[in-house]
Amino acid sequence: MDLVPALQEPLRQPLKSVLGPATAKVMAEHLGLLTVGDLLHHYPRRYEERGQLTHLADLPMDEHVTVVAQVADARLHTFASPRAPRGKGQRLEVTITDGSGRLQLVFFGNGVHKPHKELLPGTRAMFAGKVSVFNRRLQLAHPAYELLKGDAEETVESWAGALIPLYPATAKLESWKIAKAVQTVLPSAQEAVDPLPGSLREGRGLVTLPEALLKIHRPHTKADIADARARLKWDEAFVLQVALARRRHADAQLPAVPRKPRPDGLLAAFDDRLPFTLTEGQQKVSREIFDELATEHPMHRLLQGEVGSGKTLVALRAMLAVVDAGGQAAMLAPTEVLAQQHHRSVTEMLGELAEGGMLGGTEHATKVVLLTGSMGAAARRQALLDLATGEAGIVIGTHALIEDKVQFHDLGLVVVDEQHRFGVEQRDALRGKGKQPPHLLVMTATPIPRTVAMTVFGDLETSVLDQLPAGRSPIASHVVPAADKPHFLARAWERVREEAAKGHQAYVVCPRIGDEEDDPKKAARKQSAEDEAEKRPPLAVLDVAEQLAKGPLDGLRVEVLHGRMQPDDKEAVMRRFAAGETDVLVATTVIEVGVNVPNATVMVIMDADRFGVSQLHQLRGRVGRGSAPGLCLLVTEMPEASAARQRLNAVAATLDGFELSRIDLEQRREGDVLGQAQSGARSSLRVLAVIEDEEIIAEARQEAAAVVAADPELEHLPGLRTALEALLDEEREQYLEKG
Repeated sequence: MDLVPALQEPLRQPLKSVLGPATAKVMAEHLGLLTVGDLLHHYPRRYEERGQLTHLADLPMDEHVTVVAQVADARLHTFASPRAPRGKGQRLEVTITDGSGRLQLVFFGNGVHKPHKELLPGTRAMFAGKVSVFNRRLQLAHPAYELLKGDAEETVESWAGALIPLYPATAKLESWKIAKAVQTVLPSAQEAVDPLPGSLREGRGLVTLPEALLKIHRPHTKADIADARARLKWDEAFVLQVALARRRHADAQLPAVPRKPRPDGLLAAFDDRLPFTLTEGQQKVSREIFDELATEHPMHRLLQGEVGSGKTLVALRAMLAVVDAGGQAAMLAPTEVLAQQHHRSVTEMLGELAEGGMLGGTEHATKVVLLTGSMGAAARRQALLDLATGEAGIVIGTHALIEDKVQFHDLGLVVVDEQHRFGVEQRDALRGKGKQPPHLLVMTATPIPRTVAMTVFGDLETSVLDQLPAGRSPIASHVVPAADKPHFLARAWERVREEAAKGHQAYVVCPRIGDEEDDPKKAARKQSAEDEAEKRPPLAVLDVAEQLAKGPLDGLRVEVLHGRMQPDDKEAVMRRFAAGETDVLVATTVIEVGVNVPNATVMVIMDADRFGVSQLHQLRGRVGRGSAPGLCLLVTEMPEASAARQRLNAVAATLDGFELSRIDLEQRREGDVLGQAQSGARSSLRVLAVIEDEEIIAEARQEAAAVVAADPELEHLPGLRTALEALLDEEREQYLEKG
């Protein structure tokens, strides 16, 4: 008897394959579909209506597309070529139309015979291929196609109903082949185990899972699709929120050492030194953090703060509270530049309080050490010794902190800066260095919309800092259309000179470094394609710095900074810039997070359209950090009507990072956002849209919390347990731990 549940049955088996071995192989390798259940959960991207033709007018370049259209014209040409010198080469050009536009198909050589017979004017078919440009016209070269024969029995069977499902496909496996494979396994949908508790499903009027799978793959009406999507969205939201709720529940059971600051300790001494009062937001968030540090379970908190809202200060006060309570605090930064920067700013903020054990240090002082991969052996030995003995209360470093050699005396708090740049294993390794799990504070300057926070960081409590500290200056942002109005760019360089004349400094940011080795094969390929002629490579730091120093910024002190420089050289450049010895720093995005030079007032971002919305917002936050107002100029050659220009206009129009993060998310696919956060494996979200489905996610979170509180092991919900196991094999469950 076959004991494998129907949906877990592999698509490819040695003796009897559900599908043909070649199809199953491509599905596994290119689409990650291994079982019958995987294939049933590979949903159509959209549906074509029989009587309606696709819009050929808005086909995306370089993407693999499936279109339904009618042949308008087909011509066979002969030509001479190296392979067929006597004019025997054959090329079939077929023009298809859908009323909105026309598209050229081209077939060569022996590949012309079959389409020449089949693609006669008036024939309707589905075509799949990669959109390219030839002679400034869109075309598909050698597309695969499937004729739509109107009322023929076989066609009606395979495209049941009036709606033709179009699946996410690959060059190796067209949409209609996936549709046929789905047709083969669809009867197994009846055996799908329903993860939703019956009361929840009935209470919300949702269809059963087998019915939803049937309706999403073989809908007869648009209402079928709506029913199926509503149900499947709930599955995704609910199962993911249950995983997170279980993680929160498990974390709440872990023991931790409570850390309460002494009333007359290091924290009090630091607060007395502060030359300003904390904003209301900083005080409120600090209270939340101190309350959690004082409990016997580890804190898991996400601190979101607008660029420049003073997150580092809040984190430093939490670290001092832990040192006061006899523990150690570690701050993990994603890059060496940033680790050095944090170390510098923390020691400056602490002054003699950072000179523990040294002459001139005060009685409450502690030692603050830096640990990075490129340190010299002697300095590294000393830092490791200070950590192991407990001499150093605070350590700031890169992932070098995670190495096996690093031993802590008593690790009480881990602060992770810029969460999305760290892998889960790295965070786990650091957490494992405490005698008991340390408290965890994750900081991000990328504002995350509430629903994404609930989905991606659903097991972290969230604090938000949304006020700017007193004395911070507003930043004015403007788009500089270099192609339409070259004199605007000339004026931008004049503004940089004016700021330098007032004693201020400027950043110029470029997308590329400029010392990349050119691959001759790549170069040859690029020159041959017509569409590449109009695309120039992004501007590079080394080229731009040279042009500026000899041209519009002649006479100013210009330096470069990028990620491939030696750590000591980077540090030296940053020091000179921070000390005011450089007027203009031409850099890549290495300056995106944490770089703090209050005297820098203007930033010019070259090829701004090549950066994401959140990244532009991050970069802009590097200016206006002092008392003088900041200016950010977004230089682009994109035409006014383009989507890229609209994106830049949105960035220039608001300083609200949460508003921008919504815009950013609406313009990118969900998978990009969750992909960053979910182990890089296929995003588990297929029909749930994080922004649009805000209500479903919020409700699913409440339902999940109630279910887990009542039955943490899900003993009474076997279907839900099965769905969880499918979503999170062991590794993914670990992954969700902080990501």
